[in-house]
Amino acid sequence: MKTNSLLLGMLLILGFAESRAQEKKQLTLTEAISLATTQSNQAALADTKIETSRFELATVKNNRYPSLKISGQYQRLADAHVKSNFGTASEPEEGAEPTSSPKVNQLMLGQASLAVPIFSGFKLKNSVKASESKYQAEVFNAKSTKENLAMNTVILYVNLYKAQQSVSLIQDNLKASQQRVKDFTAMEENGLIARNDLLKSQLQSSNIELSLEDAKKNVATINYQLVNLLKLQEGTQIVPEEAVFTNSSSEKASFSQNDALASRSDLESLRWLQKASESNIKVAEGNYYPTVSLSGGYVAFNLKNVLEVNNAMNVGVGVSYDLSSIFKNGKDVKLAKSIASETKQSADILTDQIKVEVQEAQENYNLSLKQYRVYQEAVTQADENYRIVKDKYDNGLSDTNDLLEADVQDLQAKLNEAFSKADITQSYYQLLNASGKLTDSFNLTPKN
Repeated sequence: MKTNSLLLGMLLILGFAESRAQEKKQLTLTEAISLATTQSNQAALADTKIETSRFELATVKNNRYPSLKISGQYQRLADAHVKSNFGTASEPEEGAEPTSSPKVNQLMLGQASLAVPIFSGFKLKNSVKASESKYQAEVFNAKSTKENLAMNTVILYVNLYKAQQSVSLIQDNLKASQQRVKDFTAMEENGLIARNDLLKSQLQSSNIELSLEDAKKNVATINYQLVNLLKLQEGTQIVPEEAVFTNSSSEKASFSQNDALASRSDLESLRWLQKASESNIKVAEGNYYPTVSLSGGYVAFNLKNVLEVNNAMNVGVGVSYDLSSIFKNGKDVKLAKSIASETKQSADILTDQIKVEVQEAQENYNLSLKQYRVYQEAVTQADENYRIVKDKYDNGLSDTNDLLEADVQDLQAKLNEAFSKADITQSYYQLLNASGKLTDSFNLTPKN
């Protein structure tokens, strides 16, 4: 009895856990995009790259500060024999007793040095500028990455809605088809229709079942992709918000190419990289100049019983110049200029690409609006056509093929209408994405 109670308890726990794992979650598009741009691995990597660039900038800035080094030594000597001529003006007199060697068994040395860069051909200044530009480029690159994440989220969200709508519409059609099979079975048994007509209706019902299973598979696949992207609990069943697909069905949207060129983060990132490459040209040219630095130091020295030095301070100016740079540095400058030219050309290519993307997105959005109006009319026409054919079939004026074909056309018209409504939403956000305003349209607060 106890064993049965234990098994029952375990089954209840497993059933509860499974129901929790398959929990349905109503998720708005704004919430989905917010999760994608903050919780996904791609968003985390983009933010980490910004932090890396920030640390690199701080490291370069540190090169402008003085360098201060302190060192000390203590060495134990093994009864070293030391012979010193310090203070000896002449050879020792003949017959004089030799002086004993001092006992030397330790050495102490302490020193400090300070170096302050004064002039380095403006390399430090331009290196900082280049790093600052690279940091800004990484910030805009991260924003561009999150724009793409938002667009991918929209596509998955819309495709999930389409797949769920397919399941719902096909299920309704399957019920009607199964009822038709029952009716045809009874009619065939009473000799009212040929067996061939029954087989046709059964075949269509089987095909609808296969379509339903395929639609369910699509729902599971897309749902898993979206859950994985948003880092939700595995097994969560996402339910898209219906309002997202009704608000923009009659809206008109238009964005100019100039707005897109001013708003696209990927283009802005390239512009900052171009500034960085221009600063790197100046860094390379800085090798033509000498390096000047201010130096200072302090030394304390003690060789026991032999020599002691205290407060030995020094200060001076150091100048260094690599003469070979006159001949070698030209290649470095040309390399830096070539990299800057590449970056500019990449920005020009992306500029043309953005213009094409905006134009194409605008045309696709306008087309989706027109298609939706046509599909709405098609649904009305398909419903009416099925009603008329069904009427004729009931009165013996049309055959089974006409009835089944009208049923397929009615289902296809309803699927087309549902898909077209979703396509309006997707094409609208694709237009926003092409214009660089997708994440801004959701009023998301950026992390960086």
